[in-house]
Amino acid sequence: MIDRMDGKIEILAPAGGKEQLTAAIRCGADAVYLGMRSFSARGGAENFDAEELAGAVAYCHGRGAAVHVAVNTVVMDQELASLEKTADAIAASGADAVILQDLAAVRLFREKYPSIRRHASTQAAVHNLEGALWAGEMGFDRVVLARELSLEEIRGIASAAGIECEVFVHGALCMCVSGTCYLSSALGGRSGNRGRCAQPCRLNFSNGEREYALSLRDMSCISHIAELREAGAVSLKIEGRLKRPEYVAAAVTACRNAAEGKPWDGDALRAVFSRNGFTDGYLTGKRGAEMFGRRDDSAVGETNAVLGTIRELYRRERCSVPVDMKIRVRAGEKMRLCVSDGERAAETEGVEPEPALNRPADALQIKKSMEKTGGTPFFLRNFTADIGSGLAAPASALNSMRREALEKLLAAREELVPAGSESFSWRELPPHRRKPAPALWARFERSEQICRTESLERIILPAEVIAAEPELAEKLGGKLSAQLPFLAFPDDEARVSKLAEKLKSLGVKRVQADNVYAVRLGNRLGFEVGGGFGLNITNSEALEEYCAMGLSDAIVSIELPAKQIAALRGELPRGIIAYGHLPLMRFRCCPAKKSAGCGGCDGRPEIRDRYGESFGIVCSQKRYMSLLNPVPLDIADKYVGGEDFRVLYFNSETRSECGKIISRFEKGEKAEGKHTGMYFSKLL
Repeated sequence: MIDRMDGKIEILAPAGGKEQLTAAIRCGADAVYLGMRSFSARGGAENFDAEELAGAVAYCHGRGAAVHVAVNTVVMDQELASLEKTADAIAASGADAVILQDLAAVRLFREKYPSIRRHASTQAAVHNLEGALWAGEMGFDRVVLARELSLEEIRGIASAAGIECEVFVHGALCMCVSGTCYLSSALGGRSGNRGRCAQPCRLNFSNGEREYALSLRDMSCISHIAELREAGAVSLKIEGRLKRPEYVAAAVTACRNAAEGKPWDGDALRAVFSRNGFTDGYLTGKRGAEMFGRRDDSAVGETNAVLGTIRELYRRERCSVPVDMKIRVRAGEKMRLCVSDGERAAETEGVEPEPALNRPADALQIKKSMEKTGGTPFFLRNFTADIGSGLAAPASALNSMRREALEKLLAAREELVPAGSESFSWRELPPHRRKPAPALWARFERSEQICRTESLERIILPAEVIAAEPELAEKLGGKLSAQLPFLAFPDDEARVSKLAEKLKSLGVKRVQADNVYAVRLGNRLGFEVGGGFGLNITNSEALEEYCAMGLSDAIVSIELPAKQIAALRGELPRGIIAYGHLPLMRFRCCPAKKSAGCGGCDGRPEIRDRYGESFGIVCSQKRYMSLLNPVPLDIADKYVGGEDFRVLYFNSETRSECGKIISRFEKGEKAEGKHTGMYFSKLL
């Protein structure tokens, strides 16, 4: 395994395919991240099969770079055997690290291949210290922090997390916090959590006269690399596994130069790909309208103009691996050359030297021949020579020895070292024994919506609502569950912790957690913790992992098809969202915010798609926003078959509307208005 944590910040480059990988390494990347043909959150990239992965690892290790393999989609039960085969191929390749989201994959690598480093994917939506501490406790070696964090927030997490922190430094910005987006799923059935995002956010959603309100400019924080290093980041990640090799080359070159304190070419970087320029708004805390932008047709000509120049950056091998050479030239014996990189060595023999007719060989002359390492990944660091007097060392013989020795050394460096395995098997979980009829739960946005409590087994309210109206805790008693904020960025983390402590003092026994930070916070404070759909649970193994974490029950992913829900095994009670204008995105930069700020906004603005459909936005105290599906999910007349409870997720409905919907679900009556079945559509 290659250890890059030597005080230098790592430049981590995307490798969507073999050409991108070559460009990254030749331009100076310390590591690349790539995906295999399955379980990669960039399913549209070229990606690698098992044989190609082995070749990629050999190529990178030979040149001193590490390989991180993204296994960062959510996984279905029927895919677990295939997931294990993928893990076996990764282990056989000798790859250095895996990037994970699903807890089934986390358990697999943690127990079967513990020597492979585990990185918590940005898809895990770790965005605060509590989440980073959770990652460490789960056995991760590194966490890829959310892109929405400021420099000071990164510093706070990195200084206290006890785990390596990787941050994005350049590339596309999703409007939504990674791992929390269901827009592509809802609009086209293509899940970003499954690596199939269709990027509908780049289409024209408008807010009044403002167009493309969900399209952010690409981020570029290359000018802040020194600050990121000082803040404690150990790795700088370049986004772009779907990008061309020239993009990778330009971005790596810029990052490499900036990290070494050299000038870097921002113009070439902008020309090869940008969306009307770049933004560093999240890192600097300036989350305004200037963060938005899109790529138009006029940029294509600018890109084409720089491609040829950029290709020159990776046309040749980069001489980046230092080697020491020692040569012995003695009368009556063949010349011998030893080349070492400090860990491995290669030796070769040449011809016997002959007496010199003119000028005899000396160390300076031989060193000049040894320095000609162009076309290889090596450069001469130290040279020593043991030379007898009056001998000739032909340049052709020296060059031949150098080439042969370096070829042997490269082959030794490229030799694959598979990861050792431990005993492992998937759990033999019992079939789930659900209730004869699923119970009804309701999640209300506001207290004035609460109704028909006698029909509800559980009532979920935002934690802020309960804290502001403490009488609710006594009135609703054991039915009450406090929904912790979906997101709690570091500047809000202390408030959320105090909020939870206040709930405890009011007698609230249970909290609902839609992010890993909330799971840990709830457990730490002694609450009963229920898992929300934001945990993206899609398989029985993940359910069991959360059960071991202390969850009392869990709402499975809203992207999980009915058949898979019915087949989930294990004893942990599980439920589904059965109704609601569901939150399709969670974001920190408001698409409706005016240049003058939030003045005049009621906290519930709207944006419209190109067909005129209105999408509501719910502002959570200016800390984060949620984009709601204009069409409600509604399966009142159908049962999935594996759920213990069904959650009615109310947002903007009136109390009267909530009452009618609850009544209709009790009776199993089909909705009359426009609605969707989403992933339950085959039931309808």
